[in-house]
Amino acid sequence: MTLPSLRNMLRSPHRKWWNTYFLIISLLFITSSTISSLRPQIPPLIPPPNNTPDYSPPTLTTPYHNWEIFNADYQQMLNKLKIYVYPDAFSSNKSNSSPTAAVFLPNPDPFNPKTGNYYSEHAFKLALLRSSLVTDHPGEADFFFMPFSVNVMRYHPLVRSESAISDFVASYVSRISSDSGHGNASGGTDHFSCCHSVGRDAASKHWELHNNAIQITCSSSYFQRLYTPHKDVALPQVWPRPDIEAPDLPHRRTELVFFAGRAQNSAARLEVLRLWGNDSSFRIFAGHSSMPYEEGFRRSRYCLHIKGYEVNTARVVDAIHYGCVPVLISNYYDLPFANILDWTKFSIILNQHDIPQLKNIITSVPEETYLDLYRNLCVVRKHFRWSAVPQSYDTFHMTAYQLWLRRGLHRVTSSILCVRTM
Repeated sequence: MTLPSLRNMLRSPHRKWWNTYFLIISLLFITSSTISSLRPQIPPLIPPPNNTPDYSPPTLTTPYHNWEIFNADYQQMLNKLKIYVYPDAFSSNKSNSSPTAAVFLPNPDPFNPKTGNYYSEHAFKLALLRSSLVTDHPGEADFFFMPFSVNVMRYHPLVRSESAISDFVASYVSRISSDSGHGNASGGTDHFSCCHSVGRDAASKHWELHNNAIQITCSSSYFQRLYTPHKDVALPQVWPRPDIEAPDLPHRRTELVFFAGRAQNSAARLEVLRLWGNDSSFRIFAGHSSMPYEEGFRRSRYCLHIKGYEVNTARVVDAIHYGCVPVLISNYYDLPFANILDWTKFSIILNQHDIPQLKNIITSVPEETYLDLYRNLCVVRKHFRWSAVPQSYDTFHMTAYQLWLRRGLHRVTSSILCVRTM
């Protein structure tokens, strides 16, 4: 079409229709460009050196169930989600002169080695207090955070034991309910705490807290007492690791399978050791590895995560951090962020009954499938990382999104919170 004919068309009696048409096309173009800019970028695989075999071209997949739907809802969460933190978490609060004030205050040194597997509990609290999601106005809050730390209670001279922890938590929840009454309208369903391990029992002596409130917990196995799927939130255990630009590429990974861990408390680990402990293609160690722990993750293609006392240890996220495809061997494990991430696209998930076929399952994975798993693993790494100041899509925001999805789902019109203990 020539420029004069286009001008005549726009001057014709149908010009309003054409103007509308061009407006719609322009809007579609802008929307498409915006969505494309938000879509997660899949990092390219750098070709291997000339002396290594060529890779088969990977089939591009995505580790998300639906990125567009998730991202749109995630952006809405950033603008609308509000969380009220009970004032015990702030050093300026007058009640923090009590002997148990440390139970509520942020950990001054979360990197202390004694923190261990509880690092994520402290990291979540620190991130929340530094985030834009916190509100000082309880009337506009979607959720209320009870800032007690189970990890601190475990070592506190006035608490310590599991029974004393549950007594302390029941007393605390009764106090804040009596003082503020924020949970009365919801029966506690808009209240949440962050805990792990023995923390599962922290709510056991308070009926509403244990049945209604949300636990953000690292102990996310279905068979664990007091863990309720779809109500509670699976928090990944993340050890503080130095941020590296990118994991080692596949052609640098000379080991097939790596695992190092105690076997005493796990029938599944004992079976893996019995069947595959002497196999030369598996680097499996009961206890300490003959190679440095991090080196095992860097040099291996697959890293086993076998249920011990629990399967959700820091090994899972260590594998993601170092680019080693996780092989999860456990029954009834609630995977973190499973409603957003398709774990089958960056890990291998097995039942404990699959252990006798473990080697056959791993060695039968086609090369192009492995490259897809590795590529998707690189995409999801940002979701399993704590930041000194919360960053978009990091572990804190992904966990906050789990709360966002639970808003209003369990509210009741009338209930009395914290008037009954067990």
